Amino acid sequence: MPLQERRLGDRILHALDLALEQKHLEVAEHLAQALEAALTRFGGAGAVDHRDFTEAMALAFERLEALRREEHMMKP
Repeated sequence: MPLQERRLGDRILHALDLALEQKHLEVAEHLAQALEAALTRFGGAGAVDHRDFTEAMALAFERLEALRREEHMMKP
């Protein structure tokens, strides 16, 4: 994803991808929460968010879930 993207959500998604690549679960968890917040905050009270949940976002959340499972299995 090019960093020329102007939307905050796109930049957070890029950072989330990096955290997942580096298997940094704690950072990825925070970034996933930030991405969810960024996607739902636009428009003010009562506004409907018209931004699509992209395939890249879905993939990132799938990768996050896989990392969670991996980390859970590694704990004694």
